[in-house]
Amino acid sequence: MKDIHSYWAYLVLAFLAFAVVNAIIGFTQKKEFKDKDLRIGLFTLIVSHLQLLIGLAWYFMSPWYQALKTDPSAVMGDKATRLLAVEHPSMMIIAIVLITIGWSKHKKKTTDTARFKTFVVFYGLALLIILSRIPWSNWI
Repeated sequence: MKDIHSYWAYLVLAFLAFAVVNAIIGFTQKKEFKDKDLRIGLFTLIVSHLQLLIGLAWYFMSPWYQALKTDPSAVMGDKATRLLAVEHPSMMIIAIVLITIGWSKHKKKTTDTARFKTFVVFYGLALLIILSRIPWSNWI
């Protein structure tokens, strides 16, 4: 399960980075919001939600969750364990919430620029949060 979660993360990062770059280009160049842009945002939403489900399944089987249940103060006292047991899962959930909000909000916008801007803001924030809390030492 851990391997699936780790490999799927590459896909999530690729889609999310592509969606953010596409939205920045669309916003700055005042492009028309086309079906392609909609699909990029949608596929990003889908792969990120699948990653969340895989991650939650892995989390509740992980040794970090067991350690958190057994001795929370020890987990909170160790920076590396705290990252895996608390910070990474909570920040990834926040990032997925931002992606979901961005997807929902973009549908209510009436102009192409506003749609791209919504993706830039919400998907961009999600990307920054994800990059900040990836356990790089375990992943690469």
